Amino acid sequence: MNDQAFAVRRADWATEQPLLKAVRTTVFVQEQHVPAEIEWDAMDPQCLHALAVDGAGQPIGTARLLPDGHIGRVAVLGPWRGCGVGLALMHWMLDAAREAGHSHVALNSQQSAAGFYERLGFRVDGDAFWEAGIPHVPMSQELNAD
Repeated sequence: MNDQAFAVRRADWATEQPLLKAVRTTVFVQEQHVPAEIEWDAMDPQCLHALAVDGAGQPIGTARLLPDGHIGRVAVLGPWRGCGVGLALMHWMLDAAREAGHSHVALNSQQSAAGFYERLGFRVDGDAFWEAGIPHVPMSQELNAD
């Protein structure tokens, strides 16, 4: 367990792409063997990106919000898993979705992570499917105005 401090903030794709890509490359392309041509799509420039950084400002996690309210590319580096980084990223994303005026958010969870999203209020709302060789389930949540 890593007990160091971290923070989650908005990241600008145009200027901070290397930081965002560092996390996603490690988690998705290297660890999970997602083909790079699937990981890097044309949506990134249109998305709102969150970046989790450690106390030294190094990237440790990321997530993105698509214009249609889909959350995706939630990734946390191995040493930081189980330390609340994913939870903090998702709370940041849910707040950002509310601020953007979304009343509903959706995501495609890896089946193994569905319980994590259920604890955040998401519900499975469709059949399991395979993406990049990994089983996923569609999930969604209605947002309150808070």
